[in-house]
Amino acid sequence: MARNQDHFAADGARWFVIHDGEGRPAWNMAFDEALLQGCQDVGHPILRFYAWSVPAATFGYFQKYGDVAAVTRLRPLIRRPTGGGLVPHENDWTYSLAIPAGHEWHRIRAEESYRRVHEWVAEALRVAGENARLAECCESAGPGQCFVGAEKHDVLVDGRKVAGAAQRRNARGLLIQGSIQAARLAIPRSSWESAMTAATLCSLRVAEVDALLQLDSIKTAARELEETRYARDGHNRRR
Repeated sequence: MARNQDHFAADGARWFVIHDGEGRPAWNMAFDEALLQGCQDVGHPILRFYAWSVPAATFGYFQKYGDVAAVTRLRPLIRRPTGGGLVPHENDWTYSLAIPAGHEWHRIRAEESYRRVHEWVAEALRVAGENARLAECCESAGPGQCFVGAEKHDVLVDGRKVAGAAQRRNARGLLIQGSIQAARLAIPRSSWESAMTAATLCSLRVAEVDALLQLDSIKTAARELEETRYARDGHNRRR
């Protein structure tokens, strides 16, 4: 794809990918935070695809629990390690991207990394057969609800928002958590995941994408985070 390639730095390095199955809601959030903590040790960006063992909803780190509890019937409600609004996980495809400090994506502004990741997602959806584009401006949204309305650079298919994302940067790296609302699409999940991986090599000009097999330390950190944070009512209701 010639369009927008100038925005992506030629990485010349490996990216890693994790294809996870269904996970507990608290585990999914804990694992993503563990990726943020551990990506610098891995030394390369890590893309994770994952699913949900039960319907759930996640909400941004800075949102108030009472506000989101009033607008969704989904339980459990899990506070994400990233910002953003309320996201339902009933029939969506979720992914995360952990980028270590020092990588070019870690140094850019939040709006730019949001645009980049959604250009990538939109390209993958187009390759898989969907009429995807980025929103040029904003549309009215419900209070704190990610998939009501659209923000600039959200992914639209036939005018409806299908993809949103949330971010967190710290000294160790950048974590992006994204959701694709599959009920609004006509393609299977496998086609989208394959297209995302292929677009990593093409649009992002990464040299190679390999499966990340050494996960012991990340899983250990995720188990601790799940037990001490994401599975605890006190953490999720802290605001």
